[in-house]
Amino acid sequence: MFKHLRKWFVTHFFGHSRQRARLVSKDGRCNIEFGNVEAQSRFIFFVDIWTTVLDLKWRYKMTIFITAFLGSWFLFGLLWYAVAYIHKDLPEFHPSVNHTPCVENINGLTSAFLFSLETQVTIGYGFRCVTEQCGTAIFLLIFQSILGVIINSFMCGAILAKISRPKKRAKTITFSKNAVISKRGGKLCLLIRVANLRKSLLIGSHIYGKLLKTTVTPEGETIILDQTNINFVVDAGNENLFFISPLTIYHVIDPNSPFFHMAAETLPQQDFELVVFLDGTVESTSATCQVRTSYVPEEVLWGYRFAPIVSKTKEGKYRVDFHNFSKTVEVETPHCAMCLYNEKDTRARMKRGYDNPNFVLSEVNETDDTKM
Repeated sequence: MFKHLRKWFVTHFFGHSRQRARLVSKDGRCNIEFGNVEAQSRFIFFVDIWTTVLDLKWRYKMTIFITAFLGSWFLFGLLWYAVAYIHKDLPEFHPSVNHTPCVENINGLTSAFLFSLETQVTIGYGFRCVTEQCGTAIFLLIFQSILGVIINSFMCGAILAKISRPKKRAKTITFSKNAVISKRGGKLCLLIRVANLRKSLLIGSHIYGKLLKTTVTPEGETIILDQTNINFVVDAGNENLFFISPLTIYHVIDPNSPFFHMAAETLPQQDFELVVFLDGTVESTSATCQVRTSYVPEEVLWGYRFAPIVSKTKEGKYRVDFHNFSKTVEVETPHCAMCLYNEKDTRARMKRGYDNPNFVLSEVNETDDTKM
């Protein structure tokens, strides 16, 4: 019991200090920052203003949304007030009874702001209106109406595009907390479980991986985040997955795999990050989305397999128990891939026979040279 308490204490209080740096977090966010970017390069973000607005967080987007409308209403309110002031339509100028104002019933800055709001959002209460007395007022009315349509189109389109972005669909795709290494079909494999939480499918799904680690070239160059392709498959391949139920994808650890020279004892000391990608097309919107997650050596369990989660009910329906989604079961597993392949090679040699063409069988007659 003391050992379990000590393990729990070390894991919860000292484990955070030994956490490895990740390029990709478990929920798919990239942990990278750009430094010393020139001011000219920063201006490019404003040239591509649409993508910049879409990438903003909701709090900044809503701030821009509210500021754009309130700012335009107040700015044109000042212009309408200036028109009334120049034309001497305000009560402080004591206009005559026969005086025709540019805008009816504008008595101050507040009424000018209300008229600006009514004009831009096309409310039209009928109490304040433009007369044919001033060409300036007519031009300002046309200009505000056109600019209001542009602001409405841009801001409403940005909000709609932000809501319907396929990255929100990616939130309903989940990966297992850990990856496991065990035998599958007589081969040593690295397995990961992935599930679609919606009943709608991802069309044309494709899954693959990248192994990120620091390497040194023969010339002595150190490459940080060197990428190696990791092929993941299911029993039917890695193209066009039938993603209606949770799938267990696996990578065969063969001599071409970067995991081939690793062992159960040396795996925790390795320094790598396995990033897994799932690309697909959303069935309802036909938009392409990508889901990603990552695993560090501490999250790869050697000698385990995933517990079953799919069962069949008495009514004939298939039931998925997500309580066991990331649950693992310890199984007997070779402690290294090289050992498994050497064992297979030894067994194959024992079953094979070898012919020696130079071998000649000769008969030897035994004689008794001893004479009595």
